[in-house]
Amino acid sequence: MKICIVGASGKLGKYMVQHALDRGYEVVGVCREKSVPKLDAFKDRITILPGPTNDRELIQKAVQGCDGVLTVLAPWGVHDYASGTAQAVLDYAQPGARLIFSCGWHITRDGQDVYSTLFKVLVAIIGFIVRLVRLVDLNDQVEACRRIFDSDTRWTVVRGSDLEEGPSQGLPVWSHHVGDPILKSNLTRRIDFALFMVEALTNDDLIHEAPAIVGCKTASALEHAGVTVQ
Repeated sequence: MKICIVGASGKLGKYMVQHALDRGYEVVGVCREKSVPKLDAFKDRITILPGPTNDRELIQKAVQGCDGVLTVLAPWGVHDYASGTAQAVLDYAQPGARLIFSCGWHITRDGQDVYSTLFKVLVAIIGFIVRLVRLVDLNDQVEACRRIFDSDTRWTVVRGSDLEEGPSQGLPVWSHHVGDPILKSNLTRRIDFALFMVEALTNDDLIHEAPAIVGCKTASALEHAGVTVQ
């Protein structure tokens, strides 16, 4: 399988690169030019295309011949970076390619997700501050996902909980809606978020789904599985 990883130089992206290489996939990585050195550990094993991930010509070149595209929807700045990236991938990916996108729990597909008051307040405050300083625009990520949900491509949007570093615990579990009891722990290892993204490439049950994930060893996941947590 040949895949493209858009946003390959970030923490999540580098884990996805490693998981993909472990499976023997051919990898094309896209990242901003200043971030290319972050991929030095893989430079002899992958093709790296430097540039902004919302550069349509760059994305068109990067996804050519790829069976799947893994995209980190990074809402950098206030110039539609995430939605521009998503639209380029949707427009130029090979017909029938599996398109996997990453985002946070704040994205909702059908409005049936249930968020705590604290979560909603934090998202509102953080979103206001980072947009005020022109660093990040969370609304741009919302727009990016709206375009994906409206697409007739073979997409999956993986919605991640809070993340932590550490060795892999295994493939995360998922549910359709934030607020479901299995997700209560709200914690996933970043390496396992990446694992779920790569595994989604070959899981057709996730086509046109927006799974919200949580670590498989968290208390809520174990309780859901009927495992007694000491």
